[in-house]
Amino acid sequence: MIAVPARTAALIFDCDGTLVDTLPLYLRGWLAALQAEAAHEVAPEWFHGRGGLSEQMVLDLMETELGRPLDRPAILRAARRNVLAAMTDLREIAAVADLARRYRGTLPMAVASSGSREIVLASLTHTGLLDLFDTVVTIDDVARAKPAPDLFLEAARRLGAAPECCLVLEDSAEGLAAAGHAGMRGVDIRPYVRPPDSAP
Repeated sequence: MIAVPARTAALIFDCDGTLVDTLPLYLRGWLAALQAEAAHEVAPEWFHGRGGLSEQMVLDLMETELGRPLDRPAILRAARRNVLAAMTDLREIAAVADLARRYRGTLPMAVASSGSREIVLASLTHTGLLDLFDTVVTIDDVARAKPAPDLFLEAARRLGAAPECCLVLEDSAEGLAAAGHAGMRGVDIRPYVRPPDSAP
């Protein structure tokens, strides 16, 4: 069970890969979008370890590797459309979602995600988690994505909590670095989450 230190004044949760298992949806959605909009096939393994990056950061890397510009708006529209169409397959990550349920009404809580507001809200709504949180901050609300601290600092501001009293729950190196840059304690949730193919 994930422990919350006694001195914690607020909880801030990443969304993708932390509260909800959107990463398989993003993988399928992006692969199809890149094939359709950029005539470019990407090996699924290319996305491994890049789950903590914003959409624009993923496109930055891809353009650098390809050595040519991409039609970013078209790719993003297609990728988001694909992800939204697959929402029926989305599941919560129980170890983290249950923690949010346990502290609802006890501590102020926020979601802070480098994802788009459209997909983050759809994900939380589909899984029934949205009402657990006092506020949701996405890349649409700040200037810089993780590992910059902007998302977490904005979440703390909205919750009225001092950064050093916030606990961040994350699943990526970028997110944990962002928590550190914001002066917050971070918990890597990956050790608490059973791999999808493991026995019950």
